[in-house]
Amino acid sequence: MEIWSLQKLVKTAPSKALVIRINLVCLAIFLVVYATLLLRPSSSVYFENAASLVRCSMRECHHKAEKSIKMKAVLEEPQVKKAERPKQNATKIEVPRFLFGGDETIMGNEGSMKIGMVNMQEDDVSEWAQLGETIHVNFERVSQNFNWTDLFPEWIDEEEVTDLPTCPEIPMPEFEAYESMDVVVAKVPCKYPEEGWGRDVFRLQLHLIVANMAVRRGKKDLNLKTKVVLWSKCRPMLELFRCNDLVKQEGEWWYYEPDAMRLQQKVSLPIGSCNLALPLWEQGIDKVYDTSKIEESVKSEARAKREAYATVLHSSEGYVCGAITLAQTLLKTGTKRDLILLIDNSISAPKRHALHLAGWKIRTIMRIRNPRAENGTYNEYNYSKFRLWQLTDYEKVIFIDSDIIVLRNLDILFHFPQMSATGNDQSIFNSGVMVIEPSNCTFNVLMDRRYDVVSYNGGDQGFLNEIFIWWHRLPRRVNYLKNFWANTSIEASVKNAMFGAEPPRLYAIHYLGLKPWHCYRDYDCNWDVQDQRVYASDVAHQRWWRVHDEMDDRLQSFCRLTRKRRMELNWERRKAGKLGLPDMHWKINVTDRRRSGSLLMDEVN
Repeated sequence: MEIWSLQKLVKTAPSKALVIRINLVCLAIFLVVYATLLLRPSSSVYFENAASLVRCSMRECHHKAEKSIKMKAVLEEPQVKKAERPKQNATKIEVPRFLFGGDETIMGNEGSMKIGMVNMQEDDVSEWAQLGETIHVNFERVSQNFNWTDLFPEWIDEEEVTDLPTCPEIPMPEFEAYESMDVVVAKVPCKYPEEGWGRDVFRLQLHLIVANMAVRRGKKDLNLKTKVVLWSKCRPMLELFRCNDLVKQEGEWWYYEPDAMRLQQKVSLPIGSCNLALPLWEQGIDKVYDTSKIEESVKSEARAKREAYATVLHSSEGYVCGAITLAQTLLKTGTKRDLILLIDNSISAPKRHALHLAGWKIRTIMRIRNPRAENGTYNEYNYSKFRLWQLTDYEKVIFIDSDIIVLRNLDILFHFPQMSATGNDQSIFNSGVMVIEPSNCTFNVLMDRRYDVVSYNGGDQGFLNEIFIWWHRLPRRVNYLKNFWANTSIEASVKNAMFGAEPPRLYAIHYLGLKPWHCYRDYDCNWDVQDQRVYASDVAHQRWWRVHDEMDDRLQSFCRLTRKRRMELNWERRKAGKLGLPDMHWKINVTDRRRSGSLLMDEVN
């Protein structure tokens, strides 16, 4: 048995050796074919010989030929950082032509610029290398659960009675990690015409990142201007990148040279109306906020000549008395600013003269029709307020509605930028008092968009809230609305105490509803009209009449009632009596001398 096994082993050995030899031959053939394919020259990519290939693979290739450059790029591609390498299907972001226009103020030193790139990590920005080094600015995208109302709440605890108003954080880059940049470039998405497209928090985040980057890391010229280039299908936010700072536009490219100081002030304010731009108290301390530095900054006589208060009258003489009273209260606060009144030809010569005597510098305007208003309605020409932006001989204007009286000096508001205002409801501001920056360019934007912007209330306030969506909240004491929406005794007690306080605690009272000069002085006639009763306050009413009584008799005469209005008042009193309204104001004996026929106006307001 052992002999048989040994003989078998001897017989099988030659066959195994043969197999090994065959395998070696196959392997040799494979290697030859592989080497042949590997070393086959290419007319578009590979170098002239294998030695060049080896040197380039070791990053020692110094050929100047175009083929050499392409090969180096291919071989070194795995070493390029992901953030700097365009993806295979990336959108190509081409450099706008105006950057190659030969204008040194735009280009700087071509090829040596440092260009900050915001929101472009997913795009091919290789073309920008012609201008210099591109630096991607990294940041965490704001959460999709972050809503606009988080930044612009309807109400905040301004008096800090129960809580400290705070703003949620919007993620920002680590600005200190970046060096100085010649220009900041950003891609800003635009969801227009989707409803609410302007209130996209991500869009706001990108604007704020660019603004902060320009302020903190952007190089400034001798005029303290920095450079920003934005790519967007819709106009960048006017609130941050002012119309006057736009240098060039090419397609969807917008090139700005914003004033760094102005921009710094804006980004230093709260990121929304979730906190006050002008605090009343020190945070968490029952101590009045120190505004002395701000007040000092607005006292300059040279500055005062470049700023003004303004109001608008058009289409009717019904607010002439209110405008006269407003001017008198402004002058009483000691302001040195001009008082500008914009009026159309509906205001008669005698009333113009009275308005001039009251303190207004009068400018005549052509009124602007609201294209969405019906003929003969109250809001048909209320877009005439846009004319305020044509007051370009002033750098800043505080608009005040003519149904407001001012109780304390408001000059401090000139410190704040456009758009600064008090809250109204939801996430909108009240346009009764607002800080604006006149600009013919901004005026043209307003005029162009009046056809496509839908105003929530059909008026100028709703329109302006769609243009200036990023606004800064002023204390409601600056524009204290005369209303009682909660309809509680606590609300009435608190608000009436504010209306009547001496010395004044409020800066201004905004008389919503039926106006004091359209009522008998004996009581607030809003009590007699059911849908107006939320505006009724006898305390605020009497406050207005105290101001009226301090005016010159010649000015008071323009606050008389018309015959039509007296008839309406008497009819409203009778109707309130028939309804048996429980406050019994309709029973009050009217002693107002303007009830007499000899003290009525002939004109119908």
